[in-house]
Amino acid sequence: MAGEINEGSVPAYYREVHEAICCRTDERVQADVFKRLLERTGLSKAALSQQIAEHIDCTDGFLTKLTLYKALALIALAQQGKKPSPKLFIHDIKELPKPQLGEPRELSALRMQPAQDDVLTISQTFEQLLTKDTVHVELIPEKKGLFLKHVEYQVTSQRYKMSVYRRYSDFDVFHEVLLQKFAYRVVPALPPKRMLKGVLTSMSEREFIEGRRRALSRFINLVARHPLFSEDELVKTFLTYSGSDVQTKLRDTCKKTGDEFMTNRIATQAKEYLPADVQAQFSTSRELIKNIHNSFQRLRDRAEKMAERSMENSTDLVQFGRELSALGSDASPLPSLASSQSSWGTLRQSLKSLSEEFAVLSDKAAQQGRREQDDVVEKLNFFLDLLQSYRDLCERHEKGVLHEHQKALHKYSMMKRQMMSATVQSKEQASVEQLESRIVQQESAIQTMELRNYFSLFCLHQETQLIFTYLPITANILGAFVNSQVQGHREMGDVWNELQPKLGCLFGSNNGLKPPI
Repeated sequence: MAGEINEGSVPAYYREVHEAICCRTDERVQADVFKRLLERTGLSKAALSQQIAEHIDCTDGFLTKLTLYKALALIALAQQGKKPSPKLFIHDIKELPKPQLGEPRELSALRMQPAQDDVLTISQTFEQLLTKDTVHVELIPEKKGLFLKHVEYQVTSQRYKMSVYRRYSDFDVFHEVLLQKFAYRVVPALPPKRMLKGVLTSMSEREFIEGRRRALSRFINLVARHPLFSEDELVKTFLTYSGSDVQTKLRDTCKKTGDEFMTNRIATQAKEYLPADVQAQFSTSRELIKNIHNSFQRLRDRAEKMAERSMENSTDLVQFGRELSALGSDASPLPSLASSQSSWGTLRQSLKSLSEEFAVLSDKAAQQGRREQDDVVEKLNFFLDLLQSYRDLCERHEKGVLHEHQKALHKYSMMKRQMMSATVQSKEQASVEQLESRIVQQESAIQTMELRNYFSLFCLHQETQLIFTYLPITANILGAFVNSQVQGHREMGDVWNELQPKLGCLFGSNNGLKPPI
């Protein structure tokens, strides 16, 4: 070998070690990574420096692939107690020895990843995500009273300082192309297009339209604040394109680029960026997020009931005031046996005037219900939409990429058996060659499936981080809840306090207190 190693003669273990520790972008190995590899050899510092390092060229901070193979051979010889020298490669070594370094997959931890190349980590904070954009979705005023098929929305982006008009079908196409391009990301679901069977029995058409508007607003804000979506041409098109054929524009934009796997610069290298225990991390995170989702659903249900009670309280208060007014307005003559006729006449006038105070109380209770709905329930629904889209993503990963991979492997196995059978039975050469061609195509498909599987895991790892980045919304929601209660109780208390002195004419000096018997 003339002191050098021929790549074609190296054992598979050498190649596996190289694959585990080489750079992300080329075949070289960083000198610092190689130094950490030497620490795993169990050799003395003297042996490392005098017998190995002096024969290894890494003056520019890197080792070539062949230089690493040479180093592995020297390490193996030193571990066998021999004095390693490149001269041994010429006469004494017929087969390159295997160094004792452990499993190759464990060695990937030795590889340094530059901070600027840390593509796996989402660096944005919750506050930064919120400031990416705020999108308002409002019903166009002149359309508010029309049937569902005519409803249009004014979509206003704070980031682009633009308003565009969209129908539900535009949102639907946008959602469709977004899911096509970013199948491995958390794409929030859309609300239903039409009222489901039986919904009309529990809500009016107007309530359904308002609920759908809120859901569309949550959807577009989650999309506009996503670290990846927010910079994509699809989102910009949806929020800014004012032409009449926005759906065609969206589909054309998607066709030009293809899905994320085809455009992401590290898609085919995703495996290298994943931590060794990515599956264990994914399982643990998925279970935790499932529990968080369930807890937030229960919180939302309680908050909705509180908002409903505030609205019911509003209705009860105004009705209470109306009944007092009706009682005070009753002009029926009193019978002669009613000894307190003159007193009741004065009392009736006072009762009639109290209806205005209860109308104010009713208005305050209604305001409280709207605050609880807008500031608390809506924020809970916003986070729940994100959590649900994460759970949907996990299902897509398992039922999509993994399932297709298993199907491809099964098909490949069947074709290989057919090939063996055809060879044994000496079938026609043309049919055998055709089968061989199909097997090669299937192998290529399987390789692509494997790359997509790793990229799907890569995206899942990032989207899991996104969920945890959003978790501080809990404090945001709690603050809104407490503030709404403080404001509501203060406003209601002010009205009750103003009402109390007005009861003097009804109860004299007791001012509403029960007189002693």
